[in-house]
Amino acid sequence: MREIWPGKPYPLGATPDGEGTNFAIYSERATNVVLCLFSGDAEERIPLPMRTGHIWHGYLPGVGIGQRYGYRVEGPYDPESGLRFNPAKLLIDPYARALEGQVNWRGPVFGYPRGSDDLTRDDRDDAAAMPKGLIIDCSFDWGNDRPPATPWNRTIIYELHVKGFTKLHPEVEPALRGTYLGLASPPVLRYLQELGITAVELLPVHAFTDDRWLRDRGLVNYWGYNTINYFAPEARYAVDPTQGNPVREFKTMVKALHAVGIEVILDVVFNHTAEGNHLGPTLSFRGIDNQTYYRLVPARPRFYVDYTGVGNTLNSPHPQVLKLIMDSLRYWVEEMHVDGFRFDLATTLAREEHHVDRLGSFFDVIHQDPVISRVKLIAEPWDIGEDGYQVGRFPILWTEWNGRYRDAVRAWWKGDAGLAPEMGYRLTGSSDLYQADGRHPWASINFVTCHDGFTLTDLVSYNEKHNEANGEDNRDGSDHNLSWNCGHEGPTDDPAILRLRDRQRRNFLATLLLSSGVPMILAGDEIGRTQRGNNNPYCQDNEISWVDWDLDPWQQELLEWTKRMIRLRQSQPVLRRQTFFAGTSPDGDGPKDITWLRPDGCEMTSEDWLHAGLHAFGMLLAGDSLNELDERGRPVSGDTLLILMNASPDPVRFVLPRTQGIWELIEDTARPNEIGVRPLAAYPLESRSLAVFIQRGPTEGSAPAS
Repeated sequence: MREIWPGKPYPLGATPDGEGTNFAIYSERATNVVLCLFSGDAEERIPLPMRTGHIWHGYLPGVGIGQRYGYRVEGPYDPESGLRFNPAKLLIDPYARALEGQVNWRGPVFGYPRGSDDLTRDDRDDAAAMPKGLIIDCSFDWGNDRPPATPWNRTIIYELHVKGFTKLHPEVEPALRGTYLGLASPPVLRYLQELGITAVELLPVHAFTDDRWLRDRGLVNYWGYNTINYFAPEARYAVDPTQGNPVREFKTMVKALHAVGIEVILDVVFNHTAEGNHLGPTLSFRGIDNQTYYRLVPARPRFYVDYTGVGNTLNSPHPQVLKLIMDSLRYWVEEMHVDGFRFDLATTLAREEHHVDRLGSFFDVIHQDPVISRVKLIAEPWDIGEDGYQVGRFPILWTEWNGRYRDAVRAWWKGDAGLAPEMGYRLTGSSDLYQADGRHPWASINFVTCHDGFTLTDLVSYNEKHNEANGEDNRDGSDHNLSWNCGHEGPTDDPAILRLRDRQRRNFLATLLLSSGVPMILAGDEIGRTQRGNNNPYCQDNEISWVDWDLDPWQQELLEWTKRMIRLRQSQPVLRRQTFFAGTSPDGDGPKDITWLRPDGCEMTSEDWLHAGLHAFGMLLAGDSLNELDERGRPVSGDTLLILMNASPDPVRFVLPRTQGIWELIEDTARPNEIGVRPLAAYPLESRSLAVFIQRGPTEGSAPAS
């Protein structure tokens, strides 16, 4: 056996220094930890010689970049007590910076014999079936890379899947399609720039594995919410998945996106891992220290607390687990240069003993951290546990996926009654959710669609989900769709239905881009992408999920219209407010910052808001009453806009408010090509449509149109 020195307990993971590598791993209850080095199929086992606190460590001279490794951890196998040590199982280092290989489910990767209960230990070696950690050279020429640091009120998020976005892109080199480098290719960068978004939010890119039961069906975990390591980027998105190339390719992607002013936000899954419940595989955390890394049922620690619906819950209140999360976040910001994080099922991380605690340890460490407290932090503010829906309850610094916004906007354009008051709040930044605790309108991440559910086209085309391809008899996926099929379920050639669907798509996108808060667009919605009615394609790595770039004329028109709406948002400060509307002028003497109007042109009363049949109203946004400063501290002013909304099935005649200037039509979702109209006194708004006017001076442009 080769000589191993004591080494150091920090940093955790495998740290090369040019002459050797220091290895350090945390395990509180282990009796011995064995480092395993791999060369081809040969394995060399070396017990770590030192234990400092609960960290086992050692330094190996002559071991460096390119070395593959893993661990075997010895200790009791007593599932009834929550102990699941099994030295026959090779374990992934939680701090590995890169992984090579995938889990081979034909190998004995479970800690117990399959077909038996989990109380009996399986002593078959599984090293040949397991991914290996890889020691890599982390150096990279970042050049003059700088984070775009886009202010929240100017941010437009674009949620996409690394593979699915470019897999079918005809202008991307075939070898790069579906990869990090494909996303960094000039045609894709140009598309994102011209669209006008400011940040991409990537579905999970932490190393993950496919579930065995999906593989048995010939499917995969396409979305990636099945993490096995929180440092290594997923190798399947690399052109070359070996020798640490996924890390270099990921950095190249980030650098390229930054160069065109686009931020990179990662969807991170710190609520659970791929090891599942008590019958799941032993891949890493379970075999290293099950009681540390997972929440176990207190009276029956053989079983796992499950707030996530996928079998286990990471034990985030534990100091070591909290350290793992924070070390990972800092690594991705400092080493990989990402700009923020969207936390999947973030309510789970907020749970202390059981209940959600907005002052808990997870929020404390985030708040005081000098690195993470300064990047973009987005919560998915729910889980499946008791009191799991926490929209509006996350602390300062945090933004939230606003599920109430999604539900209200969908129901409004569907024509549901009694929604006017709710829509008033959602259109103006959800002050009822975010104002009282000192947050701003941009605390609300507004969305109508996301990866989890229908695409925008499917939302207006299907009342029922069609998830048959998932192999679960269409039982999976949400039944709460709030969709409306515009008079026909599924594909149709009926011109009237197609026109109505086009209008509804524009209604949803326009509402999203005209609302206070931060808009998030699902990739492909701007070109009418369909998943054929599948609202849960998490396992569909195929044309169901991939973006189809072969655009029909109507898709191209929708794309150009969406670009125009994004330009409108970015050019009008009144649509990007950093403070909530007050309903009055800042000085009490000038115009109100917002005035709500009935179709007859009169200001709405309290009684009007309570009328269940109210399906049409107007918003007058005074551009000369912003009373705000830009990022350099200069006063901001802008144009006055009038937004008219009609969710009823009948046209509505809107009397326009009197002004010293002239109202000019700049958008109408029912007449997307008829802009520049200047009505004299009233405007006929089609059924289920939205129009936007801008106030012009009396001498600007040509004479008003009748």
